[in-house]
Amino acid sequence: MSTVAGVLSRLESKRLTTIARTAVSELRSNRLTLVGALIVAVLGFVAIVGPLIVPYEPAAQDLSNRLQGPSLAHPLGTDQLGRDVATRLVYGARVSLGIAILVTALRVLIGTTVGMVAGYAGGWVDELFMRLVDVQLAFPGLVLALVVAGILGPSLRNVMIALAVVGWTTYARVVRGSVLTIKERKYVDVARLVGTPRLRLFRRHLLPGVVNPVIVIATLNLGTVVLATAGLSFIGLGAQPPTPEWGTMLAGGRQYVRSAWWIVNAPGVAIMLTVLGFNLLGDGLRDALDPKQQARVEEV
Repeated sequence: MSTVAGVLSRLESKRLTTIARTAVSELRSNRLTLVGALIVAVLGFVAIVGPLIVPYEPAAQDLSNRLQGPSLAHPLGTDQLGRDVATRLVYGARVSLGIAILVTALRVLIGTTVGMVAGYAGGWVDELFMRLVDVQLAFPGLVLALVVAGILGPSLRNVMIALAVVGWTTYARVVRGSVLTIKERKYVDVARLVGTPRLRLFRRHLLPGVVNPVIVIATLNLGTVVLATAGLSFIGLGAQPPTPEWGTMLAGGRQYVRSAWWIVNAPGVAIMLTVLGFNLLGDGLRDALDPKQQARVEEV
């Protein structure tokens, strides 16, 4: 019996490898996905390397150079306090992308855990978890995030908590649905019959089957988290001055839209490109990891 389980497990691993290769081929042939991947790669490079090479400090003020337009010394001009906008934009990339990654990781951890436990256990456990998900989904996500951030107080840490609290339910529902399908497959039944420990069963048989949809949702979520973080910071619930966060930069420069357009245009374009990059990449991953594509691989 254990030999049968091993053979079925190896066949499943081979199937997943074939699907991965097909997905990579699909991604390479999709130009929009490559554009999204390039944007994300550039943003990641700027966030990691940029702060090490910029010539100014993000909070350094020079009132004699306030509201100066783009120049060789300041490629994106200076703001109302004489701070270099390009420097603050680069540091803001690290802040915004760092928050997006941490919040998305928390959402994935909570949602995947809840979804796997609910889908595998079934019964009253499944019913309890799914009703909790339904209750949370009854409230608009952004409104709930505003309430949580408002109660906890304005700070980046509290914004992260607020966004993580309201965003895990999508993962829970998707993962639960995948687990309900996977646990009925023959290799899972055989693994249970031979006494495979539950943790090993989750890690070796259930988790690989839910990776694809989780990757797609997480990629799309990264852009929305960047946008939500900037929005909460813009209204004063997120990053506080002088933190170089894109939403805070927008809020600080909104009264200079006509006289110093570069102050708000720079972070605005950065937010737009970030969301666009993650959306293009997420759409490409969704197409490449499409269950219909997987079905075609299984037929082959």
